[in-house]
Amino acid sequence: MRVVSGSAKGRPLKSVPGSGTRPTTDKVKEAMFSMIGPYFEGGAALDLFAGTGGLGIEALSRGMEQAVFVDMEQKSIDTVRANLKAAKVEQQAEVYRNEAGRALSALEKRGRSFDLVFLDPPYRLKHGDELMLAMVQKGLLRQDAVIVLEHESGYEYPEDIPGFHRTRQAVYGETTVSIYKYEAASQEVQESSKEGNDESAD
Repeated sequence: MRVVSGSAKGRPLKSVPGSGTRPTTDKVKEAMFSMIGPYFEGGAALDLFAGTGGLGIEALSRGMEQAVFVDMEQKSIDTVRANLKAAKVEQQAEVYRNEAGRALSALEKRGRSFDLVFLDPPYRLKHGDELMLAMVQKGLLRQDAVIVLEHESGYEYPEDIPGFHRTRQAVYGETTVSIYKYEAASQEVQESSKEGNDESAD
């Protein structure tokens, strides 16, 4: 694995020891960033199931100003730190060992918000949409934020999730990448329409 493009292009990245993580291949990474970038003019990224940290590091290399990396496993956290150092982007990064849901609550308390979020949960967990909705409730997403959701190809998430619309989807063997855009205005319209319906029901 390596950084595919940008300021850290070509720098090698370590894998997490053991077989518990499933790093995104360089080929999928290149295709993914072609869909969402490929380059950025600042902004903040969140890599929630960071693994090696490869996705967040790629985002920093391609122009994101800062990134937060979260993983539950100490082996992953150690690998992320080593890879940030190798890519020379550690000054732009924060790394936390935490469970995803708790991490979102901690980020809410810190008043953080993001333009780009990578969600690559273990395939056995089918809660990407729940995490997206939790981010909205906690105010963690900026207008037009992009969510990159990786999941197994045998599982389909809805095209529309309240506040989000799927803009692109691509299948790479066992992996599917679904790209969602956060539209805060559409979320507010849905909520005000729900409130109106509630009042008329009284």
